[in-house]
Amino acid sequence: MRVLIPFLSLTALAAELPVREVTLFKHGVAFFKRAGEVPASDSAQLDFLATEMNDVLKSLTVVDRAGRPITGLRYDSSEPLERKLAAFPFKLEGQPSMASLFEQMKGARLELKLAGGDLAGTIVSGRVTNIGREVEQVVLLTDSGDLRTVDLSAAVAMRFADPRLQAQLREYLTVLHGSRSREKRSVWIDAGAGTGARQLTASYVTPAAVWKSSYRLLLEGETAQLEGWAIVDNTSDEDWDNVRLAVVSGRPVSFISPLYQPRYRTRPVSELAEDIPAAPVVHGGAVEERLNAAPRRELGRQQAQMQIAPAAPGAYARAGADDRNEAAGASSIAVSTEGQELGELFEYRFGQPVTVKRNASAMLPFLQQKVAARKLLIYTESMGRNPMNAIELTNSSGKTLDGGPVTVFDQGAYAGEALFETFKTGDRRLVSYAVDLGTRVATAFGSGGQLAREIHFRRGVLTTRTAFEETRTYTIRNVDARPKTLVIEHAKRPGYELVGRKPSSTTAAAYRFEAPVKPDTTEKFAVAEERMVEQSVAVTNLTPELLASYIMNKALSAEGRNQLEALAAQKRKVAAATRALEDTEREVRAVEQDQSRVRQNISTLNSIGQRETVQKYAAELVALELKLVAFRDRASVERKAKSDAEAELSALVEKMEF
Repeated sequence: MRVLIPFLSLTALAAELPVREVTLFKHGVAFFKRAGEVPASDSAQLDFLATEMNDVLKSLTVVDRAGRPITGLRYDSSEPLERKLAAFPFKLEGQPSMASLFEQMKGARLELKLAGGDLAGTIVSGRVTNIGREVEQVVLLTDSGDLRTVDLSAAVAMRFADPRLQAQLREYLTVLHGSRSREKRSVWIDAGAGTGARQLTASYVTPAAVWKSSYRLLLEGETAQLEGWAIVDNTSDEDWDNVRLAVVSGRPVSFISPLYQPRYRTRPVSELAEDIPAAPVVHGGAVEERLNAAPRRELGRQQAQMQIAPAAPGAYARAGADDRNEAAGASSIAVSTEGQELGELFEYRFGQPVTVKRNASAMLPFLQQKVAARKLLIYTESMGRNPMNAIELTNSSGKTLDGGPVTVFDQGAYAGEALFETFKTGDRRLVSYAVDLGTRVATAFGSGGQLAREIHFRRGVLTTRTAFEETRTYTIRNVDARPKTLVIEHAKRPGYELVGRKPSSTTAAAYRFEAPVKPDTTEKFAVAEERMVEQSVAVTNLTPELLASYIMNKALSAEGRNQLEALAAQKRKVAAATRALEDTEREVRAVEQDQSRVRQNISTLNSIGQRETVQKYAAELVALELKLVAFRDRASVERKAKSDAEAELSALVEKMEF
């Protein structure tokens, strides 16, 4: 429940709870814990900026160390500006003029001090006129009954005669000023009367500057020492004196919920039935009647009860202290941090109290220990012809390493800089820090042949999966007199798969291959890939010759080869029957053409009276008819043979599957 408390009324009575613990996160908030003694019948006061109140109201937890209940929490209210200003009888919006203010205050009594004397009267109107320039004027009804127009620029002073109206104007301006200020908002924790002094702990989350991490990587032969520094910023208006400080790696979900500003709802207007005038009602006649109507059901009300249980105080567990390592070139720092997993997060808690003054920053060491490291070169084609010097880091620290910049020192000398993302213990990352000018890499692209990898037959469709092979060759030139290990980042391509070589590791966008390179030599490293293309063809489009090419393919199984051979044989049988029928049908068409020629000759000879010749052609026509009958009979037999062969082919196709 919100209680509106004047700020000055409790300042003298309120006790303070000093900051005891600060935990900084990576997503823009900080967890604060305050603790202290509150005298009996007193209240503890916590001050916040208005912009922090939403997070405070969402996260504030108060605990009495003796387990006694807290009687109440109160805080300064924040009425919406529009609602505050709506209570005033005037508005000053945009760039208001005095004339517009007086126009809204018609009927109010106004007192003016002019060069020629004082003037008072009731405001009739306010206006802006243009007489070559804009002039603000007010029209007054004086005590003598005269209407006078006064140029406001001639007035030395103006005030409303009603002190309440004058106070409203002052309050209006105060509200406007307060809406733009970053004034403090106070929260009071009531300790309760007659219970003695109380030890209270208050914890909450507020917006804060994100902590940063930076590292130094010191290479000594095949070993490396990693130093981690946390950069923290105290941008608050309060010193952190001897606080327990922790920094957390990870990004939990966080958001702002508008809890501080009061909310209002527009309620519907509902009138009682008795307030509505009665109107005549015309009732219709009944069509059907039910003698035993079911009784109406009365709807009962159910009242939900909510029980609010007090939140249990949270506590952070402690893990073992980090190992402290010393190496040549390492910073002379005392690392006393404790690291522990917090779900998906990881916390570094500093063992000694920390002091960071307001509006100041600090660098605090949170890691110094040896980690597993291996020197490599890494090449990506988009980076140019020279690979990068890199370190393969294995997080053997037992802690989550927060992401940040890394400065690399090799044999005590500055070697370069790098960045790495946050990675968990046991994870492995490549960190590149300089260009290796002693190694050059060139790439060449070539395409190979194609090879059918799979052949399937189902439901009359032959499907083949053919591999098209492509090769990218990396030519590596090492001009230095020492061996190197080059990691080649080969970009992944959609639809392509590696052939032969196996990568040492794989990222979301590339394969990584390790290529040992001898001193002062040139070597080639080829990476082959293949792209699978699937093609389907219906059995009706397969000729025996095309089937023969599939039968000879090595990717075809023995069962598939037997079935395709049977299919090819049946296809040849259908083709032979088709050719025989076509030959016979050509013979039929030839005989029919001869008959047509003979009939035409007979008709011509009859017209000129050549009877002997007509009889000769008539005998020839009979012979052709006998020949035609024989061809038609043979065509009928061959048509049936073709039909039978096609039926056998269809039956064979129907049961084929491999």
